[in-house]
Amino acid sequence: MDMEKLYQDYFLVVYRYILSLSRDPLTAEEITQETFFKALKHIDAFRGDSSIRSWLCQIAKNAWYDQARRQGRLTQLTEEGEDPAPSMEEVIFLSADAREIHKVLHRLREPYKEVFSLRTFGELSFSDIAELFGKSESWARVTYHRARILIKEGLKS
Repeated sequence: MDMEKLYQDYFLVVYRYILSLSRDPLTAEEITQETFFKALKHIDAFRGDSSIRSWLCQIAKNAWYDQARRQGRLTQLTEEGEDPAPSMEEVIFLSADAREIHKVLHRLREPYKEVFSLRTFGELSFSDIAELFGKSESWARVTYHRARILIKEGLKS
């Protein structure tokens, strides 16, 4: 497998995925680099049971969790339900509506928050999201749809 082509084809996918989790461009860049290093190191372990995209995103997700655990942020993330770091999207989007959507999104519980982020910000397909969670594609679609409903309800209150 040509790692240079793999890197060119999937760098942005992995970067956006980690950015949707971390909401920090520097962390996303660091984790993305680590992901491709691990992928290169363990390319023989890829059996083709899932798509390359899903495999890389799973490596990235594990690397992000490892980093969060090392920094003591994982407990904070799971206890509070949101990352205390400022949302990168809040900086980018200037409209008040977008900020309100992100506020509601950050208050969502899992898996709604992650599925919505993966689909919207990570631009992953429902089948890729399903693979990441070890669920069916219809589960990913339903979870995303429910997340959208919860966000709409959160905006009304």
